[in-house]
Amino acid sequence: MPAIVLIGAQWGDEGKGKATDLLGSRVDYVVKFNGGNNAGHTVVVGDKKYALHLLPSGILTPGVTPVIANGVVVDVEVLFHELEALGSRGVDVSRLLVSANAHVITAYHRTLDKVTERFLGKRQIGTTGRGIGPAYADKINRVGIRVQDLFDEGILRQKVEAALDLKNHVLVKVYNRRAVLADQVIDDLLSYTERLRPMVADTSLVLDRALRDGKTVLFEGGQATMLDVDHGTYPFVTSSNATSGGAATGSGVAPNRIDRVIAVVKAYTTRVGAGPFPTELFDESGEFLRSKGFEFGTTTGRPRRTGWYDAPIARYTARINGVTDFVLTKLDVLTGLERIPVCVAYEVDGVRVDEVPVSQSDFHHAKPIYEEFEGWSEDITGVRRFEDLPAAAQRYVLAIEEMSGSRISAIGVGPDRDAIVTRHDLLG
Repeated sequence: MPAIVLIGAQWGDEGKGKATDLLGSRVDYVVKFNGGNNAGHTVVVGDKKYALHLLPSGILTPGVTPVIANGVVVDVEVLFHELEALGSRGVDVSRLLVSANAHVITAYHRTLDKVTERFLGKRQIGTTGRGIGPAYADKINRVGIRVQDLFDEGILRQKVEAALDLKNHVLVKVYNRRAVLADQVIDDLLSYTERLRPMVADTSLVLDRALRDGKTVLFEGGQATMLDVDHGTYPFVTSSNATSGGAATGSGVAPNRIDRVIAVVKAYTTRVGAGPFPTELFDESGEFLRSKGFEFGTTTGRPRRTGWYDAPIARYTARINGVTDFVLTKLDVLTGLERIPVCVAYEVDGVRVDEVPVSQSDFHHAKPIYEEFEGWSEDITGVRRFEDLPAAAQRYVLAIEEMSGSRISAIGVGPDRDAIVTRHDLLG
């Protein structure tokens, strides 16, 4: 009954889709347990590139059952747009299951997200404007709409009208916007009901039975550890728990069923949106990483902020999540650099700090302390054994492994789906 949690070790965009593919043929279920369509996976299959936003990346693997669990907020319009796009390209999407308890993103969530960000001005969080935060806020405030509500028009109307009683006052009187009409929201949601009905299930029960039957279940986190609402760089975070603990609450599977926690970490660091980033680069090195690594958001197209590898963040991730294995991605992007700096600690007010500071102010002002490593110039995209990597690349991997708190079991060496060097079995 292997239950594996796969999470991001930095600020997202680490390449979790590649790690999912690495396990693909050995996994029976892939479960998205948090977030919404504010995070994307880019998966390359042969000469085809797929950009996924709401769907679990396991939907591309034949025979796998993809699951959108209760911890996800679902934009139903986006869901069917993605399903139709994949279906038109020959991908079988018939196995998808959606939790009846997942919350729904409505038009008023998207509107509030966008106008609130504009209102904040320089204090913006850097959201994607997809309505994710407002939907989660409604969930916590107990005024949210759940997938199961779409099958009871009376309940749906009652909930939408109650939510808009307050929200329309805010939109009209605070933001000087038009009120949202309840009938439009309700009609829009009901238009998807019949197509949605066959997908909806008690996914907690489905997953429990799968594990009891000896199936392998992969829990795929959206965003990443440093964007977790509790453990990330708050308030510059997402609205859900993107850490391994979120897999239990976000899916209804008990934490003692989880066997392994795999964290995906990039060979350098990126983030999108505002917030502290100690190793951020503003010179030609940062542009080198951005252009060579094609660091632009899958969902938004925004240029990602880039920086060197941050070992204290990797150690923090290992501790918070109980990481058993790291998957290191995009090692090939570093090819061609003469020297590669790695952040080994920080300087805060003249004092060396070896771990991520608990104080947000300290982290914001932390200056990276670097150790430099020799680079390499050989093309590594065709390498499939660790021993065949250039000696300098091997030393780099072994050095950051020692600093990061857990073993590096697989290494991404190129954009292709099979461009992976495996050092240890991720399921063993």
